[in-house]
Amino acid sequence: MRRIDALGIGLGIFIAGGLAYVGLQLAGLDGQQAGIWSQVVLVIGLIGWISTYAYRAVNKNMTYHQQREEYEQAFFQKRLDELTPEELAKIQAEIEQEKQSQV
Repeated sequence: MRRIDALGIGLGIFIAGGLAYVGLQLAGLDGQQAGIWSQVVLVIGLIGWISTYAYRAVNKNMTYHQQREEYEQAFFQKRLDELTPEELAKIQAEIEQEKQSQV
């Protein structure tokens, strides 16, 4: 996320809180009650956002992890492409030997 995106999201949340406050006042709540309920709505939204962040972090479904996996796959594919057929056959034989020794 770029810095301008974070600033835009922060501004959007600030405006949403103000609109919720004004909307609740127009719905008939006094200023204090409208302030409390608009804060409740924003806190619930914040908790929801944090829970999605925590879920993505635990499941490693974040941009950093995805970029790192793509880099590692590209790196190993390049290394695999550079191997000679003899080296590749030797590695495959070692893998088969390890599989048989684990059984």
